[in-house]
Amino acid sequence: MSATQNYIPALRYRWLTRWYDLVMAKVFPEVRVRRALIDSANIQKGHRVLEFGVGTASLSILLKQIHRLPEVIGVDVDPEVLRIARQKIEKSGVLMEVEQYDGSVLPFSDHSFDRVVTCLVLHHLDPEQKRQSLREIRRVLKLDGSLHVADWGKPSNWRMRLAFYVVQLLDGFKTTTENVQGQLPQIFQEAGFLSVKESAKVDTVFGTMRIYSVYGDKSLTHQNHPFNIQNN
Repeated sequence: MSATQNYIPALRYRWLTRWYDLVMAKVFPEVRVRRALIDSANIQKGHRVLEFGVGTASLSILLKQIHRLPEVIGVDVDPEVLRIARQKIEKSGVLMEVEQYDGSVLPFSDHSFDRVVTCLVLHHLDPEQKRQSLREIRRVLKLDGSLHVADWGKPSNWRMRLAFYVVQLLDGFKTTTENVQGQLPQIFQEAGFLSVKESAKVDTVFGTMRIYSVYGDKSLTHQNHPFNIQNN
């Protein structure tokens, strides 16, 4: 099976992809999470921004509505979800590009983005895919760039842990176990990042979302620091 085929679609089953936006709007605080993620990125005029796992482009469209001047590009492995994304982008009137990639190597040169943002993607990847994807993100980020992640993390209490079993049953235990164990900061380190700040936390009906700002070794904010995790 190729890397492009070996992925878990939104809502796990391809036939449910068309219903993804409707389902998320009903059961998930998506606007709150997306705004918190965008705020954490501190995007400036002239920045070049990549959304990794752009999905139906809801995050990128909101980002462009808030910050119109940065260049935004989205990538995803799923051709069906990209078809939906292109329709939504055209309808929204924002200017941005989306591309399909092979699930292994991002189609961009080294150090070509100021920011990378990703929302609810990493928990779809198995342990090796997580690390490979993060190494690629590190490669395409500028030396003073940063990665901003919103994804499932360590539950804030036992109720959140019980709720997260629904996600694990849907998306699989192999891909989600590291998330629920709170291992994402260590995985960022393994991919070559230097420091992590937890920017926000949102408890939902399915578990605890954690938003991380992840910095490389030339970050102006975290320069000359050993790897560390900062919490709000």
